[in-house]
Amino acid sequence: MADVKLKPLADRVLIEPKEAETKTASGIFIPDTAREKPQQGTVVAVGPGIKDEKMEVKVGDLVLYGKYSGTEISVEGKDYLIMKQSDILAIV
Repeated sequence: MADVKLKPLADRVLIEPKEAETKTASGIFIPDTAREKPQQGTVVAVGPGIKDEKMEVKVGDLVLYGKYSGTEISVEGKDYLIMKQSDILAIV
């Protein structure tokens, strides 16, 4: 897991997206232009929460999120997503 010096505020979560599949189950390679955005990732950092809502996810959790959720950011050459906890659909 990455050691990121970025601390999300309020109810936000920093997620490292899982790599997109490069090959189908039957062994066919998928070109970059046809790959789907990953909808699964690992929580890297968690904000303190807000008064009305406690944080349910923690660092290291594998989570599912919506296809267009979050904001893509790059820190020290690695790509991450930062999103509100409410954008996370489930903990795997």
